[in-house]
Amino acid sequence: MPHDFETQRAGTVAAFNDLQAEHGLPEAADVDYFFVPARDGADWRALAEALSREGYSCRYLSAEEAEDGIPCLAATLPEQIISATGIWIGEEVATRTALAHGFAPDGWGLEG
Repeated sequence: MPHDFETQRAGTVAAFNDLQAEHGLPEAADVDYFFVPARDGADWRALAEALSREGYSCRYLSAEEAEDGIPCLAATLPEQIISATGIWIGEEVATRTALAHGFAPDGWGLEG
């Protein structure tokens, strides 16, 4: 079954709008995108290397470190201008790479 990018984008825009309305968002921040294995044998290192070539800084988060208790790969774009469109562009690029390596998107967050 192909990935539903339209629904993913709508979720990102809705989350951005909610965060902006509730807390206000900074003009710039590091944007973290999270990915979890979608199939057995998904290769963490290969995904991290591919995302690094695209300009993301990657780190593995163990179950203890991850916010929801599920091990994941965090791919960070540093010092991004914060907008729904900007977040989505980074998310779409990272998601396409992750899907090709057996991972699925698991949200995003801001630092900074």
